[in-house]
Amino acid sequence: MADQKNLHEKVLIVDFGSQVTQLIARRVREEGVYSEIVPFNRAEEAFRAMRPKAVILSGGPASVLDANAPLAPMTIYEAGVPVLGICYGEQAMAQQLGGKVEGGHHREFGRAEVTVTEDSPLFENVWTKGEKYPVWMSHGDRVTRLPEGFRVLGTSPNAPIAIIADERRRFYATQFHLEVVHTPHGAALLRNFVRRIAGLKGDWTMRAFKEEAIARIRAQVGKGRVICGLSGGVDSSVAAVLIHEAIGDQLTCVFVDHGLLRLGEAQKVVALFRGHYNIPLVHVEAADRFLGALEGVDEPERKRKIIGKLFIDVFEEEAKKVGGAEFLAQGTLYPDVIESVSFTGGPSVTIKSHHNVGGLPERMNMKLVEPLRELFKDEVRALGRELDLPDVFVGRHPFPGPGLAIRCPGAITREKLDILRLADEIYIEEIRRAGIYDDIWQAFAVILPVKTVGVMGDHRTYDHVVGLRAVNSTDGMTADFYSFDMRFIGHVATRIINEVKGVNRVVYDVTSKPPGTIEWE
Repeated sequence: MADQKNLHEKVLIVDFGSQVTQLIARRVREEGVYSEIVPFNRAEEAFRAMRPKAVILSGGPASVLDANAPLAPMTIYEAGVPVLGICYGEQAMAQQLGGKVEGGHHREFGRAEVTVTEDSPLFENVWTKGEKYPVWMSHGDRVTRLPEGFRVLGTSPNAPIAIIADERRRFYATQFHLEVVHTPHGAALLRNFVRRIAGLKGDWTMRAFKEEAIARIRAQVGKGRVICGLSGGVDSSVAAVLIHEAIGDQLTCVFVDHGLLRLGEAQKVVALFRGHYNIPLVHVEAADRFLGALEGVDEPERKRKIIGKLFIDVFEEEAKKVGGAEFLAQGTLYPDVIESVSFTGGPSVTIKSHHNVGGLPERMNMKLVEPLRELFKDEVRALGRELDLPDVFVGRHPFPGPGLAIRCPGAITREKLDILRLADEIYIEEIRRAGIYDDIWQAFAVILPVKTVGVMGDHRTYDHVVGLRAVNSTDGMTADFYSFDMRFIGHVATRIINEVKGVNRVVYDVTSKPPGTIEWE
């Protein structure tokens, strides 16, 4: 069976280390075009293998003036395909093609305005010559001399050469970030590049992906047996149903109740997968084992590593009990893959440290089946709907692999977990009752590692504080707090304080998550 990338038109994204490179791929895929991200030092190999119809050069933290600065292979510029450079990508393009980049000028970070100075296919039906538009800048260096054949399409106060193009060769570049929501028309400009300039028709759909993924799973597994680690979250649920549709009872799911699940989670998972889908399911009750290993541990990354190791141990034990399982299925997503091969060695490599994207211990002697490895979260939800999964699973807010462990800062105790479960259940119940659950990207409760003195009735109390979070996001990389009516927050807080023993204060977090930050939780 051919790879997904060889069945469709595709765009190659060369990653220079920007923390928002993933957003470029998401925007391209929103146009129905398959895109793939590769580090700059693997770009030539990937370009030859993929034969993309267009290339996008990402932003990045380096300077093209540095010795050994990351650059795109010249093969890309010589291949006759359209190329779009973004931020550092503009500077790399200009430097490599004979222009000049200088440092030491006034830096530009955050919101800015560009003035469109020329008409261009990049701006068609989006921007008008002579008008100013808001964008998101993030640069220290800037282009000061154009390569031969280029012209300036737009300027900003601190980047006189903010948008450039060689329209004969279909080379375009912007000093600002098109991919972030803080550039309001950025997605439309990317659409023009992909659809109008590169001429891609958009032939990549979830229905096609489902059919191709089922065929790939059958080809990979053959008559072998697969064991799937089922958490009950969106990713593993969709992976399990997809694999079951491909190979039926050759799949056995292992659901580990590690004591860090939401209220009633275990019963819901067992009812859906064992009862509704009739998928062979092993329910492992391992709360004592996990909570014992986590006792006294307060450092978040150490919690993740303990949980991840125990998951592998449990999978290994259950695989032996199932007998004959040659494959281990995981709900690994494309962001997990990207972050696991970060060439910068920066903080992003730890984001998904509870996933096994780097492979399995050799002693397990099993092969990985990762049918969602090419998808982003929103695409997984779309695939789940293609598979007719109930929306209560497909549409649920993200819930990370370590479960409540990272929503319980500090040392974990059963008492704190019980408080957290009930408070979270009340919060989500009220959000659903208000009809706003689907308007919110993620909402959850946190039990804070502090206690406060309070008065409840005629008694002085010394009890826990529960924090509530709710954020809106289109990409999971940037987020703003959800603006509840404060009467709603007051109602939820009253319910939690009245119904959850051990809580005497509730606070609402209004922190935003700007571009460049790594992790919300």
